[in-house]
Amino acid sequence: MTLYDEQLTRSAGLGPQRSPVRAGSATYSVSSEEDLLTVRHAVRAATVEAGFGLVDQTRIVTAASELARNAYIHGGGGSLTIEQLRQPPQQGGRRGLRLTVRDEGPGIPDLESALTDGFTTGAGLGHGLGGAQRLMHEFSVHSTTGEGTTVVVTRWNGR
Repeated sequence: MTLYDEQLTRSAGLGPQRSPVRAGSATYSVSSEEDLLTVRHAVRAATVEAGFGLVDQTRIVTAASELARNAYIHGGGGSLTIEQLRQPPQQGGRRGLRLTVRDEGPGIPDLESALTDGFTTGAGLGHGLGGAQRLMHEFSVHSTTGEGTTVVVTRWNGR
C-alpha cells in the first residue's frame, strides 16, 4: 500500500487494513486529440472488464473524457492512469475503477469556483470538474498554481 492509498483510505474512515487491492493499472498520455480518443476507448474497455453496467460505463467514460480534456486543453497535456480495484472478499469483494489524471500546467487558482457549474476559463460550458465529481463515487483534486493539477476519481461497481 502506498502512502497515498493509506491517506485516502483513512480519510474515508476505512483504515489501511481495508484498502482495496489493485488488480492492474495502465497509464496513457494525454497530449493530442487522438490521445483523448484512445483514453476514452481504454476507459470503456476497463469498465467492461470490471463488470459495470452500461449506465455506469457511460458515467465513468464521461468523467474520464472531461478530466482528460481539461488536462489537455488547460494543463497543456498530461496523463491518465486507470486502476482496476477489488475489495477483499470480507468487505464484499466489490470491483471498481480509479482514474488519476495529472498535468503540469498552470494549476487551478480558484478550485472552489472551478467546481461550480458554469465556471469556465475557455469556450466550454463549465461542467467539467463539477460534472466529473457528480458522476463518480469518490473525487479528490490537488492543484498548485504554477505546478499542475492531479484529479483522482473512483467509481465502485454495485453488482
